[in-house]
Amino acid sequence: MRKRMDAVIKLISNSREPVQFRQMLKALGVTRGERTLLEDHLESLVDSGKIVKLPGRMYAAAGAVGGVRGKLSTHRDGYGFVVPEDGGEDLFVPARYLREYMNGDVVEAQVIATRRDGKREGRVTALIQRGVTEVVGRFEAVGKGGRVIPDDQRLGQDLFIAPGAAAQARHGQVVLAQITSYPTGVRGLEGRITEVLGEVNDPEVEVLTVIKKYELPNLFSEEVLAEAGRQPQQVAEEALPGRVDLRGRLTVTIDGETARDFDDAVSVAREGGQIRLWVSIADVSHYVQEGSKLDAEAYLRGTSVYFPDRCIPMLPEQLSNGICSLNPDVDRLTMTAEMLFDQSGAMIDSRCYTSVIRSSARLTYTTVKRILVDKDEDSIATHANLLWDLRVMEELSLRLNGRRRLRGSIDFDLPEPQIILDLQGETTAIIRAERNLAHRIIEEFMLAANEAVAGFLEQTPVPSLYRVHENPDPLKLKDLAEFVFSFGYQLKVEEEKVNPAALQKLLAEVEGKPEERLINEVLLRCMKQARYSAENLGHFGLAAPSYTHFTSPIRRYPDLVVHRILKRVISGRMKQSDKEHLEARLPETALHTSRRERIAMEAEREMVDLKKMQFMRDKVGEEYDGFITGVAQFGLFVELVELFVEGMIPVATLPADYYVHMEKAHALVGERSRVMYRIADRIRVKVAAVNEARKQVEFALVGTLEERPVSAVPAGEEYPVIPIRGKRPKPKRR
Repeated sequence: MRKRMDAVIKLISNSREPVQFRQMLKALGVTRGERTLLEDHLESLVDSGKIVKLPGRMYAAAGAVGGVRGKLSTHRDGYGFVVPEDGGEDLFVPARYLREYMNGDVVEAQVIATRRDGKREGRVTALIQRGVTEVVGRFEAVGKGGRVIPDDQRLGQDLFIAPGAAAQARHGQVVLAQITSYPTGVRGLEGRITEVLGEVNDPEVEVLTVIKKYELPNLFSEEVLAEAGRQPQQVAEEALPGRVDLRGRLTVTIDGETARDFDDAVSVAREGGQIRLWVSIADVSHYVQEGSKLDAEAYLRGTSVYFPDRCIPMLPEQLSNGICSLNPDVDRLTMTAEMLFDQSGAMIDSRCYTSVIRSSARLTYTTVKRILVDKDEDSIATHANLLWDLRVMEELSLRLNGRRRLRGSIDFDLPEPQIILDLQGETTAIIRAERNLAHRIIEEFMLAANEAVAGFLEQTPVPSLYRVHENPDPLKLKDLAEFVFSFGYQLKVEEEKVNPAALQKLLAEVEGKPEERLINEVLLRCMKQARYSAENLGHFGLAAPSYTHFTSPIRRYPDLVVHRILKRVISGRMKQSDKEHLEARLPETALHTSRRERIAMEAEREMVDLKKMQFMRDKVGEEYDGFITGVAQFGLFVELVELFVEGMIPVATLPADYYVHMEKAHALVGERSRVMYRIADRIRVKVAAVNEARKQVEFALVGTLEERPVSAVPAGEEYPVIPIRGKRPKPKRR
């Protein structure tokens, strides 16, 4: 056997191209009786990572198809994905190769197979860096030791606490434990408790659990606070020379009712049929100097993190709520993007400069809605001096929105939940977050300013940070085109790409149709995640050739970087050495801030999901209308229409049948009954249980709310038949 394996490896290694199985039989002189034995040898070599299996029964040497280095993201069921550092496609890794590795580990992996659909499968070959050194979870005492059940189910195993290593933790408390020994083939995860966070279900402990789990920096050091405290709380006269004085202009901020930091202010003026817009953003870079302790802390955090009841800010409150906040009736230093738009909403002129403003009013979205939409007489009377400008803002926002839609900008106007909490931090209601005309005004103005600044820096040219959104994955696009074709719609895909205008046209065509939500959901799943990049790759979703983040330097570090670059350019102080420094530094900054943004999003989502789950504790047995948001082999994900709460219907609780998971159709189909459950279908469910350990609400199907012919399932595809539930029906005799 050893000789045969060596011969196979030698044959494959010496070949410049992948070797077909038939070629191997001939080259090695394998007889018919030895064929099965050779197949077993090949599978063994693939499993060991020495060779790689490719489509068409072809084999190549390990490394010939390239290795992958990145962060490991595991699923609670054991399998995982290596997310490449270079931003390539994720590599699937089966559970059998992950016994000694954990979620968050930085690893090197080898591709061992490529499926017919082009997706790759691999195995981990080396550990570069452990991603998890501490575990947050619930302590279960056993004797003088015990175990910690991790809050993060992706870790896949409990942490053993040896006698004497439990500190003062009591049974059932939430604790933080340090890992002292990582899993091997014969030993599990071991550690010691370093901090007792508190009791389960305490709102403060819940927040602290998420903070510790995602390693969110939530406390500023004394040095950072001292540096922030030394900043003035009034604009100094010596800071004004060289700035454009906009204090005579009527300028307003428009934010939510609970907002405390105001980093953007807007002003407009009608010039015949044209409208001029000023977007002035807090000049945070004036107070947070590059290389300072404040700057290092802001870079570490990357972004502010928003929970239902609090914010973990990127900058200390002395800055974010003080001198950097564009409060009314006080002077503030700003960076301004001034733009001129024609009647079609096209930008015909723009310039950027440092400035000083004095906000005329702090408005809320609700107030602006009452004035412009509700025509509330009291609100109009109170803000009579602002009425004319607000109406011009409304007109300009409609022009800008129309222009964006015309060029193909894709708008997913999906409802967002708003968590209502009582004084104790308990969830009392979950409502639909309002998104009115006032929100859209500010959104359009900020988009325009970001695009204007990006275009200016691109044309200069100078190294900068861009907000990029790449074209959807070609395979997903192909599946989407086939999917919408089954409903009678055309989606033109050329050279594995699609024009965003084609997607916007599709959204317009399905608007108001029964399949609108279905196609919206499937389309959304095709989109890649936006990220930061030192290379301008354009923004697909906005159909913008150049886009950046400029408008929120109080809460996003990339905006602060862009401000510094912009300020150097417009002052004429950008040297060649500065450009070289930026070229070397910006790629890492883009990677780091994109990573911090994803971590913040995951933490925010988990906190919202936790509040939703708690809200459902006393709803067991109640019935609600919902719609399917996701389909998997193990069940259906459902969101309640009224409450914006998502839960799951385990496939084992569906009516007895033999279910087939049709991945491309986003559906489960009963092979016997031909009943289909598909994404976006409206159904009636009952709350069956609230599984707090898995942070999951479980539903039971009561009935469907709409009928659809089974013929809507795309035909002619090869779907894997998966025995999810029930016995496979015997074929009828003919």
